[in-house]
Amino acid sequence: MTAPVIEGSAVDSYAGAFDALGAVAPVPAVAQSMRRAAFERFASLGFPTTRNEDWHYTSPAAIADHDFALLAARSGDVRPGELAPFLFGATDWHTLVFVNGRYAPELSNLGALPKGVTVLDLATAWTKEPALVGQIGSIAGVENSAFTALNTAFMYDGGVVQIAPSTDVARPIHLVFVTDATAAKGMMHPRNLVVVGRHAKATVVESYVSTSDAMYFCNPVTEVSVGDGATLRHYKMQREGARALHVGTIETKQARDSHYVSFSLATGAALARTNIYTTLAGAGCGATLNGLYMLDGEQHSDHQTMIIHAQPNCFSRELYKGVLDGRSHGVFNGKVYVHPIAQKTDGKQTNNTLLLSDTAQIDTKPQLEIFADDVKCTHGATVGQIDQLALFYLKSRGIDNTLARRLLTYAFAADVLETIDVAEIREGLQQMTLERFV
Repeated sequence: MTAPVIEGSAVDSYAGAFDALGAVAPVPAVAQSMRRAAFERFASLGFPTTRNEDWHYTSPAAIADHDFALLAARSGDVRPGELAPFLFGATDWHTLVFVNGRYAPELSNLGALPKGVTVLDLATAWTKEPALVGQIGSIAGVENSAFTALNTAFMYDGGVVQIAPSTDVARPIHLVFVTDATAAKGMMHPRNLVVVGRHAKATVVESYVSTSDAMYFCNPVTEVSVGDGATLRHYKMQREGARALHVGTIETKQARDSHYVSFSLATGAALARTNIYTTLAGAGCGATLNGLYMLDGEQHSDHQTMIIHAQPNCFSRELYKGVLDGRSHGVFNGKVYVHPIAQKTDGKQTNNTLLLSDTAQIDTKPQLEIFADDVKCTHGATVGQIDQLALFYLKSRGIDNTLARRLLTYAFAADVLETIDVAEIREGLQQMTLERFV
């Protein structure tokens, strides 16, 4: 599987890794063809720059200017105790663990999966569930996204989840991607697929975490299909090391009367970007996209969301909050697009950011593009600092300055955290928020 020749481009260093991929991460012929087509598209697109509208406030130069090694085989030695801080204290979740991009069965615990639920690592699913994984690429396309194309070119392992129609999965399914020091200067491209059948209900959690401060590049892509009348609660937790580079994409397609509930947390990595796109492709469905980013030091975190109202009588709700300290830089770019056919659309989008220092900055751009005339859509953004009057009030009641600032910061983030339905996640993130800015 020889890579095409690319001259004078930042993608040159990936050609050798692509040539070696077939030997170290073999997949069926149809997937090899998909890989090659995706690499050719990546070579054609190249890495985006700040001249690209969607990347105007986030430069991927830290990724494009480095040569990342292909992690050819399972590496690392993560112990169960090192994973514990990232599992929210839950012992009965269905958990699939990947270490440095490869499935780790000894750390995983699927328990007794309910009837109608399939959870596999992608490397196994290529042969065991070819029809299921044949859906890969049907939602997240490579045509306009260099990072999705790069992921598709190098895809091998990841989580595959299928929920049969009318199945209600009581406990969350947790996909944990952990890296350790042996992943330094390496790259990982996890590919996940979540398929929720008609009238089914499930909760899927994706966690991207580190046990070291190694510098590496993680580029996951998750495709989600939500069937008629189904409900999926989907949580993404990005808590990687201080030097990590992370670009993650989630693309969802929703059928009639479905509900997709998303929550994105970003507290780790030196450079992080999360793209969350959903298409309301059936009448009467809804999307709820919430998120929280907490940054300090020199961290840069970017959230890009796109909600496409493609059918009538659909609703969308979006609330993202950010807490920024030090010289950190946050970006929020949210777009709601309403097709002409999507009459009776009801959409609301909000981004609120709290700046804890004079050197932190936020670029926020909530957007509406509406081509229907019978809609109810609003958007807004606020940026501010801690209310000095509230701070004075707490201090006048005997609360010291540090604790008062922590309490006010927590209060700012609390309403978005309270939207989380899973108690273990909600309580864990509430505690993290209280401890984050001491």
